[in-house]
Amino acid sequence: MNAQKRYEIFSRLRAHTPTPTTELHWETPFELLTAVLLSAQATDVGVNKATARLFPVANTPQGILELGIEGLKDKIKTIGLYNSKADNLMKTCHLLLERHGGEVPDTREALEALPGVGRKTANVILNTAFGQPTMAVDTHIFRVANRTRIAPGKNVLEVEQKLMRHVPKEFLHDAHHWLILHGRYTCVARKPRCGSCVIEDLCEYKDKTEIS
Repeated sequence: MNAQKRYEIFSRLRAHTPTPTTELHWETPFELLTAVLLSAQATDVGVNKATARLFPVANTPQGILELGIEGLKDKIKTIGLYNSKADNLMKTCHLLLERHGGEVPDTREALEALPGVGRKTANVILNTAFGQPTMAVDTHIFRVANRTRIAPGKNVLEVEQKLMRHVPKEFLHDAHHWLILHGRYTCVARKPRCGSCVIEDLCEYKDKTEIS
């Protein structure tokens, strides 16, 4: 995989989806943070259903705290691991009010100090809410980066670092959205749909399928 191939890959992904974004529903950085915290081991569709119940009632740190832990759990109980997610969200709301005036911080260090916020979640917030060029490597990106050989790595941090190094700068802001969507709908886990893939001829995966 060379620089010219990578440039062409991201050019085609951009042409296919010019304005990619997260499939989570949000309007403020706090709503995005909440949705991402709830999304671990859950689908975006499932999270969106829960936040559609939650956000009209409470969509600020103060609002979540006023709702109370049992009230919060009732709104998100359709999501897996909702008990621990509710606990983390309540603790996060306390810290946001204590340390940041109720606002979501825009630095990695401050974000990762919040309960339930790891590197991937911080990267999503920094990129999607604050426009910073970060790479939130999830299972889809990890698979696509390794399968295509765009940025092969043994773990998510290695893949993240390689992508940050090798993705051309003009594509860096949107790259992780393109890769997630590509992994979710085309380069799927069991049998990639190579027959309908816009980068099939550039991909270096050896076991291509005819599925479209």
